[in-house]
Amino acid sequence: MTTTRKAWGFPRWGEYGQNQEATTVRLCDRAGCTERGEYRAPKSPNSREYWWFCQPHAAEYNRNWNYFEGLSAEEARERAREEQRTANGYARSSAWEWMSPGATTLKEEALTAHEQPMSATPEEIKVQYRKLVKRYHPDINDGDPLAAKRFHEVQNAYEVLTAEN
Repeated sequence: MTTTRKAWGFPRWGEYGQNQEATTVRLCDRAGCTERGEYRAPKSPNSREYWWFCQPHAAEYNRNWNYFEGLSAEEARERAREEQRTANGYARSSAWEWMSPGATTLKEEALTAHEQPMSATPEEIKVQYRKLVKRYHPDINDGDPLAAKRFHEVQNAYEVLTAEN
């Protein structure tokens, strides 16, 4: 009496001629393509329906995608502004806004924001950070926009300096 058993382990160890179940593979939705469709792309803005493409066709689709197609310039600006206002859209990272255009490295810019030399130790940076935060904290400088801006610069610089360690 012979029994057939399913393959076990990696990748499919077992005897030839065993029963193997078929695997469903989604093909690329591009006409004529026989590659696997592993990358989804929306059929239209705000749609829950998707195309499934292989990587080259997904790249081609995204290269030609115009999110603002059919909108006037004013409508496109309004939609971009509205989406950046909420958490749904891309917003520029505030961590990069404090950097000056001529900065050579993040560490150099961060040390300049902390009023420290390049040879500063982590302990010296921490002490200076606490002094600057106390000096420019918004609760102490009520309503001063320059102090609030400087406070955020110091915080972002400290994040950069502590991330390197």
